[in-house]
Amino acid sequence: MISRYDHPEISSIWEEQSKFSFFLDVELALLEAMEGDIVPSGTAKHIREKAQIKPERIKEIEAVTRHDVIAFCTSITEQVDEEYKKYFHFGVTSSDVIDTAMTLQLRSSMKLVKEQLEQLISTLKDQAINHKDLLCLGRSHGMYAEPMSFGQKFLLAYSEFKRRLEDYNHFLETELTGQLSGAVGNYAVITPEIEQRALSSLGLKVEPVSTQVIPRDRVAKLLNLHGLIGCAIERISTEIRLLHHSDIGELHEGFAKGQKGSSTMPHKKNPISTENLTGIARLLKSYAVVGMDNTNLWHERDISHSSAERFVLPDSFGCLYYALKRLNNTVKNLAVHSEVIEGKVKSNFTYLSSYVLHELIKVNETTREELYAIVQEAAFDAKDPQEFFNKVITLSSDKNLKAPDFSHLGSDAVRGIYMKNVDAIYERTL
Repeated sequence: MISRYDHPEISSIWEEQSKFSFFLDVELALLEAMEGDIVPSGTAKHIREKAQIKPERIKEIEAVTRHDVIAFCTSITEQVDEEYKKYFHFGVTSSDVIDTAMTLQLRSSMKLVKEQLEQLISTLKDQAINHKDLLCLGRSHGMYAEPMSFGQKFLLAYSEFKRRLEDYNHFLETELTGQLSGAVGNYAVITPEIEQRALSSLGLKVEPVSTQVIPRDRVAKLLNLHGLIGCAIERISTEIRLLHHSDIGELHEGFAKGQKGSSTMPHKKNPISTENLTGIARLLKSYAVVGMDNTNLWHERDISHSSAERFVLPDSFGCLYYALKRLNNTVKNLAVHSEVIEGKVKSNFTYLSSYVLHELIKVNETTREELYAIVQEAAFDAKDPQEFFNKVITLSSDKNLKAPDFSHLGSDAVRGIYMKNVDAIYERTL
């Protein structure tokens, strides 16, 4: 991650020090699982006490070996007593260690992302409840449609992010697997029982068929899930940006003391946070494509996925963590302009066209198409609510059709018509 978007608590998981620490965790779990059968008791304890992760030394060795796992193993064995050296990395291949350690990295990263998801969901829930009774004009195709609860905008985002949290929890429970199965997954040296013991101690499931790598559809699934969370981030960010327009002005992002919106126009308050998040969402979605491309490996294994994963895994987690944290702060500090929002409901009337149409249908036997034409003409021609209602009545009378009394359609009636089921929507969602 570039420093502008970096959060060390998650990026550190993907740094060399942490990566090799996870390598060592896997190797020690394997040693402990083999003790008493293949390896002398106390081997893992000795190595754990003696060995230190030395990234610079690993780099020195790798410059000669051109192999990072061999360099790691050499850096460890040169620190331990001679009698234990030969048991380190016993019976496994590089990908056993790399892929199982990667799963540990995924789990650690996912737990941090999950915390941010939960915080954002809580904030969205609060905003949905706070603005539940605020009547706004909903829009279709960018045009005024019908009144609705402004809080429902936040409730929609709450529901979407909650689905993604459920997906995340399911992945944590079912998709985190490891492997310690040898060169092509054939257990030529160690046994499935040893693998099971080692992975259980790490809190991982056994990959059923691992060949030489953990199948990359698992990683692709996670990156696609990140992409879907990116879609949710982009959707609410776009909504905030649209409502932020000068010509709409229903809300603004929080504006800190001393903040500037433009280098030359002092009046500007730009939606910089949600614009930033829209861009981050594009990255999250693009990483999913790389994950899917990485599923196609030659025979039992190649390393065409390796270079790509060195970029996309830390960056995907880094971008997602940053985005969720920033979006939570943005949503929490939104300035919602209730007077502007409700004023648009009061100053418009054509949103009543659907209600009026259905009232006409109830009292007439003619076709819906004929009644639709009456309401459409009235809506297009009228300049205010009363003219609209009068026009509907006149056009209906001209065609010898009935028109109900519209005198009851004041502001209280409008709220009753369009908000009467909002409680049901909230109850089933929350």
